[in-house]
Amino acid sequence: MTTRKIAFALATGTLALAACSKKAPEQLPPAPQQQGTTTPTPTTTAPNNGPGTQQHFLQTVGQTNTVIYFGLDQYNVDAEDQRILQTQAQYFSQYPNVTFTIEGHADERGTREYNLALGERRANAAKNYLVSVGIPANRIRTISYGKERPVAMGSNEQAWAQNRRAATVVIN
Repeated sequence: MTTRKIAFALATGTLALAACSKKAPEQLPPAPQQQGTTTPTPTTTAPNNGPGTQQHFLQTVGQTNTVIYFGLDQYNVDAEDQRILQTQAQYFSQYPNVTFTIEGHADERGTREYNLALGERRANAAKNYLVSVGIPANRIRTISYGKERPVAMGSNEQAWAQNRRAATVVIN
């Protein structure tokens, strides 16, 4: 393109933009008038922390009793896991209208597909235990995140051990 064509294109664009610009109104609207009433202050409501909320679940059973951990490539519920799940079962028995999800997780090792399947087996193992102690299965949803949602970053045994888990989350 020649310099003349570039200059013409720039001038045309500038004129087009100038034609689109807003013009100031000839007369401005009147200023708002002060009235004798005061504007009500918005009230904030406290978050719902009652039964059926994750906050209530955490406060009642304790943070450490919401997650069970597994060994490498394992999905069996051991004695410590049973104690934690029993604490959860007591809560869910006390609040029969509460539904919840058990999230299965895996560490970063292995393929995505393998870890999704392992996470599902872990979530189902926790669900099956809770059902065996009297919690209705229709109140429990399971989901596997595999290695997609780690709680500990790192490529070492300490991080991997924290990521091999099944976490219980209240959903209503």
